[in-house]
Amino acid sequence: MTADVDHILGQADWLRTDGIQAVFAAIEQEGDQARVVGGAVRNTLLGHPVPDVDIATTAPPETVMQRARAAGLKPVGTGLDHGTVTVLSGGFPYEVTTLREDVETFGRQARVVFGRDWTRDAERRDFTLNALYVDRFGHLHDPLGGLEDCLARRVRFIGAPDRRIQEDYLRILRFFRIYAAYGQGDMDAEGLGACLRQRDGLRHLSAERIGHEMRRLLRAPLAGPALRMMNDCGLWEIATGGLARIEDYSALRGLEPFALEVTDPELGLVVLGGFVREDLERICDRFRLSNAERSRMRTAWAALKRLRQAKDLPDAPALVYEFGRQGAIDGLLAFWAGLRGQRRAEDGPQEALLSRLRQVPVPEFPLKGADLIATGHKPGPALGDLLKQLEAKWRESGFSMNKDALIRLADA
Repeated sequence: MTADVDHILGQADWLRTDGIQAVFAAIEQEGDQARVVGGAVRNTLLGHPVPDVDIATTAPPETVMQRARAAGLKPVGTGLDHGTVTVLSGGFPYEVTTLREDVETFGRQARVVFGRDWTRDAERRDFTLNALYVDRFGHLHDPLGGLEDCLARRVRFIGAPDRRIQEDYLRILRFFRIYAAYGQGDMDAEGLGACLRQRDGLRHLSAERIGHEMRRLLRAPLAGPALRMMNDCGLWEIATGGLARIEDYSALRGLEPFALEVTDPELGLVVLGGFVREDLERICDRFRLSNAERSRMRTAWAALKRLRQAKDLPDAPALVYEFGRQGAIDGLLAFWAGLRGQRRAEDGPQEALLSRLRQVPVPEFPLKGADLIATGHKPGPALGDLLKQLEAKWRESGFSMNKDALIRLADA
């Protein structure tokens, strides 16, 4: 099996580039070694895309900087205190981190020293499937026996799970997120028990760190089962301060054949936590979401509310005009998920409306205040009121009235 694994890794596109080989050549001098570690190795073995490549090395960060610069590469000291240098090579950034050992642990304030022992470096990482290294030739180095877990898609903490979590309580959320992204079968019972025992540690994490990890979890293929287990363990309430619509969210992910938007965190959070508008605002504040993320969630919620209150599904042009194309689609998907979650969905009408929402042009009100002023109407509040009345008539007409018809109506 090792030969097969070495062949897969040796043929990986990211390992065969001139850029990464130049980084290896620059660092590996005077007995120092460098190996790719973690996500790139794991993802390659599991057939997932590799978005970035991290490199571990025995060379100290200052030496990495000097050697990279001497080789004509561009080093940036992005995290020198933690031993990390970003090396730009071939137009791609590589995070190069010196091997480390934890000497004393105080949560995230662990005192770290640089080292040369690959096993000690592996022991301070989170999960066995992330403690895999590959050298420049594609040879796997597996100091903790994580290959078997990786190929079995089994997410296990390295060493004692409670201790790993106490080093950084974000690892509770990472346990669920990594499972949601790569896991298979039942979650590791020992790790799950540790997450349950240590769950109050989540209260000490910053909103930004929790929000970042939760958004990544919501994009993962097994987010539904992972969130269900989080909710059963009381972790969702600690992370968000509220309850979760797990059945609705599971139904939302079931709509993926119809719409890839169901993996978007903003929509997922609306479905999970959107009991009332105040719930959304709490989640937005708690996760420190961006203005763009907040805006999308608020629009989706407004469209969802509109659909819940309607006796029949509205026409597509009316929805896209009121909420925009994205907002209308988000609202429909959230509404559809709610119906499915309550076991009373007939997919036909929702699927037909979704298709129309993707294709229908967004109506544009053809009349402006200047058009009315040109026909003798005076500027002022009365003109604004008249425009609103005419817009309402235009919408009632199914957006069919043109500018001339609206002017005639204004002058009548």
